[in-house]
Amino acid sequence: MAETLLSVEHLSTIFELPGRTPFSASHELKAVNDVSFDLAKGETLGIVGESGCGKSTLGRSILRLIEPTEGRIVWQGHNLRDLSPRDMRKARRDLSIIFQDPIASLDPRMTVADIIAEPLRVSNPELSRKERRERVQTVMEEVGLAPQMANRYPHEFSGGQAQRIGIARAIVTEPKLIVCDEPVSALDVSIQAQIVSLLKRLKKRLGLTLIFISHDLSVVRLVSDRILVLYLGRIVELGPRREVFANPVHPYTQALLSAAPIPDPKIARQRGRIVIKGDPPSPVNPPSGCVFHTRCPIAREACAETVPPLDPVAPDHRAACLFAEEAMRMAQSGSEPEAQPSR
Repeated sequence: MAETLLSVEHLSTIFELPGRTPFSASHELKAVNDVSFDLAKGETLGIVGESGCGKSTLGRSILRLIEPTEGRIVWQGHNLRDLSPRDMRKARRDLSIIFQDPIASLDPRMTVADIIAEPLRVSNPELSRKERRERVQTVMEEVGLAPQMANRYPHEFSGGQAQRIGIARAIVTEPKLIVCDEPVSALDVSIQAQIVSLLKRLKKRLGLTLIFISHDLSVVRLVSDRILVLYLGRIVELGPRREVFANPVHPYTQALLSAAPIPDPKIARQRGRIVIKGDPPSPVNPPSGCVFHTRCPIAREACAETVPPLDPVAPDHRAACLFAEEAMRMAQSGSEPEAQPSR
Protein backbone atom coordinates (compact mmCIF):
# COMPACT_ATOMS: atom_id res chain seq x y z
CA MET A 1 0.00 0.00 0.00
CA ALA A 2 1.32 3.43 -0.95
CA GLU A 3 1.74 6.04 1.76
CA THR A 4 -1.24 8.39 2.13
CA LEU A 5 0.07 11.88 1.56
CA LEU A 6 -3.19 13.85 1.75
CA SER A 7 -6.60 13.17 3.29
CA VAL A 8 -9.49 15.52 2.59
CA GLU A 9 -12.31 14.96 5.08
CA HIS A 10 -15.81 16.43 4.65
CA LEU A 11 -14.44 19.61 3.07
CA SER A 12 -16.90 22.39 2.27
CA THR A 13 -16.26 25.86 0.91
CA ILE A 14 -19.18 28.28 1.16
CA PHE A 15 -19.27 31.82 -0.21
CA GLU A 16 -21.67 34.39 1.17
CA LEU A 17 -23.25 36.44 -1.60
CA PRO A 18 -24.88 39.81 -0.86
CA GLY A 19 -28.54 40.35 -1.65
CA ARG A 20 -29.59 42.13 -4.82
CA THR A 21 -30.62 45.18 -2.82
CA PRO A 22 -29.27 46.67 0.42
CA PHE A 23 -32.34 45.39 2.26
CA SER A 24 -32.52 41.84 0.89
CA ALA A 25 -30.99 38.84 2.64
CA SER A 26 -27.62 37.40 1.66
CA HIS A 27 -27.28 33.97 0.07
CA GLU A 28 -24.90 31.06 0.53
CA LEU A 29 -23.17 29.43 -2.40
CA LYS A 30 -21.76 25.98 -1.64
CA ALA A 31 -18.97 25.73 -4.18
CA VAL A 32 -17.56 22.59 -2.51
CA ASN A 33 -19.97 20.43 -0.53
CA ASP A 34 -18.82 17.66 1.84
CA VAL A 35 -15.92 16.33 -0.26
CA SER A 36 -13.74 13.51 1.09
CA PHE A 37 -10.91 11.54 -0.54
CA ASP A 38 -7.37 10.25 0.08
CA LEU A 39 -4.35 10.84 -2.13
CA ALA A 40 -1.41 8.42 -2.12
CA LYS A 41 2.20 9.42 -2.58
CA GLY A 42 3.16 9.46 -6.26
CA GLU A 43 -0.46 9.31 -7.44
CA THR A 44 -2.21 11.58 -9.93
CA LEU A 45 -5.85 12.29 -9.15
CA GLY A 46 -7.87 13.71 -12.03
CA ILE A 47 -10.80 15.96 -11.08
CA VAL A 48 -13.40 16.41 -13.85
CA GLY A 49 -16.79 18.03 -14.28
CA GLU A 50 -18.63 20.82 -16.03
CA SER A 51 -17.53 24.44 -15.75
CA GLY A 52 -18.71 25.86 -12.44
CA CYS A 53 -18.92 22.52 -10.63
CA GLY A 54 -16.30 23.52 -8.04
CA LYS A 55 -13.13 21.90 -9.41
CA SER A 56 -10.84 24.93 -9.11
CA THR A 57 -12.36 25.97 -5.78
CA LEU A 58 -11.65 22.50 -4.41
CA GLY A 59 -8.01 22.62 -5.56
CA ARG A 60 -7.44 26.08 -4.09
CA SER A 61 -9.25 25.19 -0.87
CA ILE A 62 -6.88 22.26 -0.35
CA LEU A 63 -3.93 24.67 -0.54
CA ARG A 64 -5.80 27.27 1.55
CA LEU A 65 -5.55 29.84 -1.22
CA ILE A 66 -9.29 29.95 -0.54
CA GLU A 67 -10.19 29.33 3.09
CA PRO A 68 -12.52 26.31 3.47
CA THR A 69 -15.60 26.69 5.64
CA GLU A 70 -15.74 23.17 7.10
CA GLY A 71 -13.76 19.94 7.14
CA ARG A 72 -10.16 18.81 7.53
CA ILE A 73 -7.17 18.83 5.17
CA VAL A 74 -4.74 16.31 6.66
CA TRP A 75 -1.31 16.73 5.10
CA GLN A 76 1.30 14.26 6.36
CA GLY A 77 -0.56 13.87 9.65
CA HIS A 78 -1.29 17.58 10.26
CA ASN A 79 -4.54 19.43 9.62
CA LEU A 80 -3.59 22.40 7.43
CA ARG A 81 -6.61 24.32 8.71
CA ASP A 82 -5.10 24.33 12.23
CA LEU A 83 -1.76 25.82 11.15
CA SER A 84 -0.82 29.40 11.90
CA PRO A 85 0.14 31.68 8.98
CA ARG A 86 3.81 31.15 9.82
CA ASP A 87 3.51 27.35 9.91
CA MET A 88 1.41 27.42 6.74
CA ARG A 89 4.22 29.26 4.94
CA LYS A 90 6.58 26.45 5.95
CA ALA A 91 4.11 23.84 4.72
CA ARG A 92 3.87 25.59 1.35
CA ARG A 93 7.41 24.44 0.55
CA ASP A 94 5.83 21.07 -0.18
CA LEU A 95 2.65 22.41 -1.83
CA SER A 96 2.43 24.20 -5.14
CA ILE A 97 0.02 25.10 -7.95
CA ILE A 98 0.07 25.57 -11.73
CA PHE A 99 -2.57 28.06 -12.86
CA GLN A 100 -4.92 27.89 -15.83
CA ASP A 101 -3.97 31.11 -17.63
CA PRO A 102 -0.17 31.07 -18.08
CA ILE A 103 0.17 34.74 -19.07
CA ALA A 104 -2.17 36.16 -16.42
CA SER A 105 -0.45 34.16 -13.67
CA LEU A 106 2.93 35.83 -14.31
CA ASP A 107 3.80 39.33 -13.06
CA PRO A 108 4.53 41.40 -16.21
CA ARG A 109 6.94 43.66 -14.26
CA MET A 110 9.22 40.81 -13.22
CA THR A 111 11.81 38.94 -15.23
CA VAL A 112 11.54 35.18 -15.67
CA ALA A 113 14.40 34.65 -13.22
CA ASP A 114 12.67 36.74 -10.54
CA ILE A 115 9.31 35.00 -11.12
CA ILE A 116 10.82 31.53 -10.70
CA ALA A 117 13.01 32.57 -7.76
CA GLU A 118 10.19 34.26 -5.80
CA PRO A 119 9.01 31.03 -4.05
CA LEU A 120 12.61 30.38 -2.98
CA ARG A 121 12.90 33.83 -1.41
CA VAL A 122 9.76 33.16 0.62
CA SER A 123 10.25 29.52 1.64
CA ASN A 124 14.06 29.24 1.60
CA PRO A 125 15.37 32.66 2.74
CA GLU A 126 18.63 31.08 3.89
CA LEU A 127 19.74 30.53 0.28
CA SER A 128 22.28 32.95 -1.14
CA ARG A 129 21.64 34.89 -4.33
CA LYS A 130 24.06 32.61 -6.19
CA GLU A 131 22.31 29.48 -4.94
CA ARG A 132 18.92 30.83 -6.02
CA ARG A 133 20.29 31.71 -9.45
CA GLU A 134 21.75 28.21 -9.89
CA ARG A 135 18.47 26.62 -8.83
CA VAL A 136 16.54 28.81 -11.28
CA GLN A 137 18.84 27.79 -14.14
CA THR A 138 18.44 24.12 -13.23
CA VAL A 139 14.63 24.17 -13.25
CA MET A 140 14.55 26.22 -16.46
CA GLU A 141 16.53 23.49 -18.18
CA GLU A 142 14.24 20.83 -16.66
CA VAL A 143 11.15 22.42 -18.23
CA GLY A 144 12.79 23.08 -21.61
CA LEU A 145 13.67 26.77 -21.31
CA ALA A 146 17.10 28.08 -22.26
CA PRO A 147 18.94 29.77 -19.34
CA GLN A 148 19.57 32.87 -21.48
CA MET A 149 15.82 33.55 -21.35
CA ALA A 150 16.08 34.29 -17.62
CA ASN A 151 16.24 38.08 -18.03
CA ARG A 152 13.27 38.35 -20.39
CA TYR A 153 9.74 39.41 -19.43
CA PRO A 154 6.51 37.35 -19.70
CA HIS A 155 5.13 39.28 -22.69
CA GLU A 156 8.08 38.04 -24.78
CA PHE A 157 6.90 34.41 -24.55
CA SER A 158 4.20 32.32 -26.21
CA GLY A 159 1.44 30.67 -24.17
CA GLY A 160 3.26 27.33 -24.09
CA GLN A 161 6.53 28.94 -23.01
CA ALA A 162 4.71 30.97 -20.35
CA GLN A 163 3.19 27.77 -18.95
CA ARG A 164 6.66 26.24 -18.79
CA ILE A 165 7.67 29.24 -16.68
CA GLY A 166 4.68 28.56 -14.43
CA ILE A 167 5.71 24.91 -14.11
CA ALA A 168 9.29 25.93 -13.29
CA ARG A 169 7.98 28.25 -10.57
CA ALA A 170 5.86 25.39 -9.20
CA ILE A 171 8.73 22.89 -8.93
CA VAL A 172 11.54 25.24 -7.84
CA THR A 173 10.97 24.52 -4.12
CA GLU A 174 10.96 20.76 -4.80
CA PRO A 175 7.35 20.27 -3.62
CA LYS A 176 5.67 16.95 -2.95
CA LEU A 177 2.19 17.93 -4.18
CA ILE A 178 1.23 20.12 -7.13
CA VAL A 179 -2.33 21.16 -7.94
CA CYS A 180 -2.59 21.54 -11.74
CA ASP A 181 -5.59 23.83 -12.25
CA GLU A 182 -6.53 23.23 -15.92
CA PRO A 183 -2.90 23.79 -16.99
CA VAL A 184 -3.49 23.11 -20.71
CA SER A 185 -7.01 24.43 -21.35
CA ALA A 186 -5.75 27.83 -22.60
CA LEU A 187 -3.20 26.30 -25.01
CA ASP A 188 -3.30 25.04 -28.58
CA VAL A 189 -3.79 21.29 -29.00
CA SER A 190 -0.21 20.67 -30.20
CA ILE A 191 1.19 22.62 -27.24
CA GLN A 192 -1.15 20.76 -24.86
CA ALA A 193 0.53 17.49 -25.77
CA GLN A 194 3.97 18.94 -25.03
CA ILE A 195 2.92 20.28 -21.62
CA VAL A 196 1.20 16.99 -20.68
CA SER A 197 4.33 15.04 -21.67
CA LEU A 198 6.46 17.46 -19.63
CA LEU A 199 4.28 17.03 -16.54
CA LYS A 200 4.39 13.24 -16.82
CA ARG A 201 8.17 13.32 -17.21
CA LEU A 202 8.62 15.66 -14.22
CA LYS A 203 6.31 13.54 -12.09
CA LYS A 204 8.39 10.45 -12.73
CA ARG A 205 11.76 12.16 -12.34
CA LEU A 206 10.91 14.24 -9.25
CA GLY A 207 8.52 11.81 -7.56
CA LEU A 208 5.64 14.29 -7.61
CA THR A 209 2.05 13.77 -6.51
CA LEU A 210 -0.48 15.61 -8.68
CA ILE A 211 -4.07 16.79 -8.51
CA PHE A 212 -4.96 17.38 -12.16
CA ILE A 213 -8.07 19.51 -12.71
CA SER A 214 -9.58 19.58 -16.18
CA HIS A 215 -12.82 19.44 -18.16
CA ASP A 216 -11.00 17.63 -21.00
CA LEU A 217 -11.52 13.92 -20.44
CA SER A 218 -8.93 12.89 -23.04
CA VAL A 219 -6.20 14.80 -21.18
CA VAL A 220 -7.31 13.47 -17.78
CA ARG A 221 -7.25 9.93 -19.16
CA LEU A 222 -3.62 10.38 -20.21
CA VAL A 223 -2.25 11.62 -16.91
CA SER A 224 -4.46 10.28 -14.10
CA ASP A 225 -4.33 7.17 -11.94
CA ARG A 226 -7.75 7.82 -10.39
CA ILE A 227 -10.73 9.95 -11.44
CA LEU A 228 -12.92 12.10 -9.20
CA VAL A 229 -16.14 13.38 -10.82
CA LEU A 230 -17.71 16.52 -9.36
CA TYR A 231 -21.22 17.83 -9.93
CA LEU A 232 -22.47 20.98 -8.20
CA GLY A 233 -19.71 20.74 -5.58
CA ARG A 234 -20.34 17.08 -4.67
CA ILE A 235 -18.46 13.91 -5.57
CA VAL A 236 -20.67 11.68 -7.70
CA GLU A 237 -18.05 9.08 -8.65
CA LEU A 238 -14.50 8.19 -7.61
CA GLY A 239 -12.38 5.30 -8.81
CA PRO A 240 -9.39 4.02 -10.79
CA ARG A 241 -9.04 5.55 -14.24
CA ARG A 242 -9.51 2.30 -16.16
CA GLU A 243 -12.55 1.33 -14.12
CA VAL A 244 -14.27 4.72 -14.41
CA PHE A 245 -13.71 4.96 -18.16
CA ALA A 246 -14.62 1.32 -18.85
CA ASN A 247 -17.53 0.98 -16.40
CA PRO A 248 -18.93 4.40 -15.45
CA VAL A 249 -21.70 4.03 -12.87
CA HIS A 250 -23.22 7.42 -12.16
CA PRO A 251 -25.49 8.73 -14.95
CA TYR A 252 -23.61 12.04 -14.93
CA THR A 253 -20.27 10.28 -15.49
CA GLN A 254 -21.85 8.24 -18.28
CA ALA A 255 -23.10 11.42 -19.95
CA LEU A 256 -19.68 13.10 -19.68
CA LEU A 257 -17.93 10.11 -21.27
CA SER A 258 -20.53 9.76 -24.02
CA ALA A 259 -19.95 13.40 -24.98
CA ALA A 260 -16.17 13.00 -25.27
CA PRO A 261 -15.01 12.91 -28.92
CA ILE A 262 -13.65 9.65 -30.37
CA PRO A 263 -11.13 9.82 -33.26
CA ASP A 264 -12.53 6.73 -35.02
CA PRO A 265 -15.82 7.71 -36.75
CA LYS A 266 -16.99 4.09 -36.96
CA ILE A 267 -16.70 3.61 -33.19
CA ALA A 268 -18.24 7.03 -32.61
CA ARG A 269 -21.33 6.07 -34.66
CA GLN A 270 -21.76 2.81 -32.75
CA ARG A 271 -21.51 4.45 -29.35
CA GLY A 272 -24.73 5.35 -27.56
CA ARG A 273 -25.05 9.02 -26.71
CA ILE A 274 -26.52 10.11 -23.40
CA VAL A 275 -27.87 13.65 -23.54
CA ILE A 276 -28.44 15.48 -20.25
CA LYS A 277 -31.68 17.42 -20.31
CA GLY A 278 -31.94 20.98 -19.03
CA ASP A 279 -29.42 23.37 -17.55
CA PRO A 280 -27.36 22.91 -14.37
CA PRO A 281 -29.22 24.14 -11.28
CA SER A 282 -28.02 27.24 -9.46
CA PRO A 283 -25.48 26.42 -6.73
CA VAL A 284 -27.16 29.13 -4.64
CA ASN A 285 -30.34 27.05 -4.60
CA PRO A 286 -29.30 23.44 -5.28
CA PRO A 287 -31.88 20.63 -5.59
CA SER A 288 -32.78 18.60 -2.52
CA GLY A 289 -31.55 15.03 -2.22
CA CYS A 290 -29.30 14.01 -5.08
CA VAL A 291 -28.09 17.23 -6.74
CA PHE A 292 -28.30 15.56 -10.18
CA HIS A 293 -31.87 14.26 -9.92
CA THR A 294 -33.45 17.16 -11.87
CA ARG A 295 -31.47 16.13 -14.98
CA CYS A 296 -31.06 12.39 -14.39
CA PRO A 297 -32.76 9.96 -16.81
CA ILE A 298 -33.36 7.32 -14.10
CA ALA A 299 -34.41 9.64 -11.25
CA ARG A 300 -37.14 8.47 -8.86
CA GLU A 301 -39.01 10.16 -6.03
CA ALA A 302 -36.43 8.92 -3.52
CA CYS A 303 -33.71 10.83 -5.38
CA ALA A 304 -35.35 14.15 -4.47
CA GLU A 305 -35.55 13.19 -0.80
CA THR A 306 -32.29 11.39 0.02
CA VAL A 307 -28.68 12.48 -0.42
CA PRO A 308 -27.00 9.35 -1.86
CA PRO A 309 -23.88 8.16 -0.03
CA LEU A 310 -20.67 7.51 -1.94
CA ASP A 311 -20.94 3.71 -1.76
CA PRO A 312 -18.62 1.02 -3.20
CA VAL A 313 -19.70 -0.46 -6.54
CA ALA A 314 -16.43 -2.32 -7.25
CA PRO A 315 -13.00 -2.57 -5.59
CA ASP A 316 -11.74 1.02 -5.03
CA HIS A 317 -14.67 2.32 -7.11
CA ARG A 318 -17.48 4.34 -5.50
CA ALA A 319 -20.52 6.17 -6.81
CA ALA A 320 -23.21 8.37 -5.23
CA CYS A 321 -26.35 6.93 -6.82
CA LEU A 322 -29.36 5.32 -5.13
CA PHE A 323 -29.99 3.24 -8.24
CA ALA A 324 -26.42 2.34 -9.11
CA GLU A 325 -27.30 -1.18 -10.32
CA GLU A 326 -29.83 0.18 -12.80
CA ALA A 327 -27.32 2.79 -13.96
CA MET A 328 -24.69 0.09 -14.52
CA ARG A 329 -27.14 -2.02 -16.54
CA MET A 330 -27.92 1.06 -18.62
CA ALA A 331 -24.22 1.63 -19.33
CA GLN A 332 -23.61 -2.02 -20.22
CA SER A 333 -26.59 -2.21 -22.57
CA GLY A 334 -25.69 1.06 -24.26
CA SER A 335 -29.33 2.10 -24.36
CA GLU A 336 -31.05 5.14 -22.95
CA PRO A 337 -33.93 4.69 -20.51
CA GLU A 338 -37.12 6.57 -20.82
CA ALA A 339 -36.71 9.98 -19.22
CA GLN A 340 -38.39 10.31 -15.83
CA PRO A 341 -40.20 13.53 -14.90
CA SER A 342 -38.10 16.09 -13.02
CA ARG A 343 -38.87 16.53 -9.36
